[in-house]
Amino acid sequence: MRVDYLGLEAFVAIAEHGSFQRAAEALNLSQAALSHRLRKIEDDLGAALLIRSSREVSLSPSGHALLPDARRLLKALFETYEAARMGARDNSRRFTFACLPTLANAFLPKVLKALHAERPELSFDLLDIPVSRIVDAVRSGRAEFGLSILSAELSDLRLRPLAEEDYRLFLRHDDPLAAQAEVTLEHLESRAMVRISSQSKNRQLLDTAFGEMRDRLRWQYEVESATVAMRLVTEGMALTILPRSAISMAPASLVEIPIAGLRLQRSIGVVSRRGQPLSSGAAELLARIETAMQEDGFETQAALSAAPATRPRG
Repeated sequence: MRVDYLGLEAFVAIAEHGSFQRAAEALNLSQAALSHRLRKIEDDLGAALLIRSSREVSLSPSGHALLPDARRLLKALFETYEAARMGARDNSRRFTFACLPTLANAFLPKVLKALHAERPELSFDLLDIPVSRIVDAVRSGRAEFGLSILSAELSDLRLRPLAEEDYRLFLRHDDPLAAQAEVTLEHLESRAMVRISSQSKNRQLLDTAFGEMRDRLRWQYEVESATVAMRLVTEGMALTILPRSAISMAPASLVEIPIAGLRLQRSIGVVSRRGQPLSSGAAELLARIETAMQEDGFETQAALSAAPATRPRG
């Protein structure tokens, strides 16, 4: 048997206000609608809950027995409803997004600090994870969006380009090459190099950009992460080529310089689920990220769209 919550609400209101008129006003109902609800619950229970007279309304024995439990039941229902409502409100103010570790370290802290200053009610969960895990986080719904390297392989997700990021040579500040404005492949041919494993997106981009030229370099070491590659460079064991933003994660002894004659870039973009609009907080953060990337020297889509069509690419 279902519980008639509307009938219970009508009964408790009449019992507490002592009249049909005041109870109807409190519930924003007509007296006829209130009477209908009461009759319905009395019919369901098979007992009269109120004793009506020309001058007053009082509780019947069944009404006296029911009132305490009815109050507790309605109070519990109200608290459950309010908890769900507040939870939905909190969820609208809290969001999760994913980001490549290099980008997360490069400019996100100042963006998040500014966002917090203006929107202190917003909360977020940041997943600073590799490309493959960003895709999984967005695809599963764990993250609303991800800042990642764009790939044509993500046809089931929505992709929006944001910016292009250059790769640079990372080396110690006391290395002889560090004094130069830029280096060439000829400068690097005799040097030990460290690269990321063949399974990484960075490695795939490097291999594609270098083509046959990659065999001219001496890749003496191969590691799993940019952090380890930079540690080997810090120890003077090798040089490495990484996205420019990785300098934010590098030890203070490292610097980065351009490589002449080679236009090596990765396309950074937003990965999100098709048909799923971003929450207001996530959308605002994303707009701020795009502005920060432009201020930080990234070639954003706005800048690229404004550039001449004949702009050289390498």
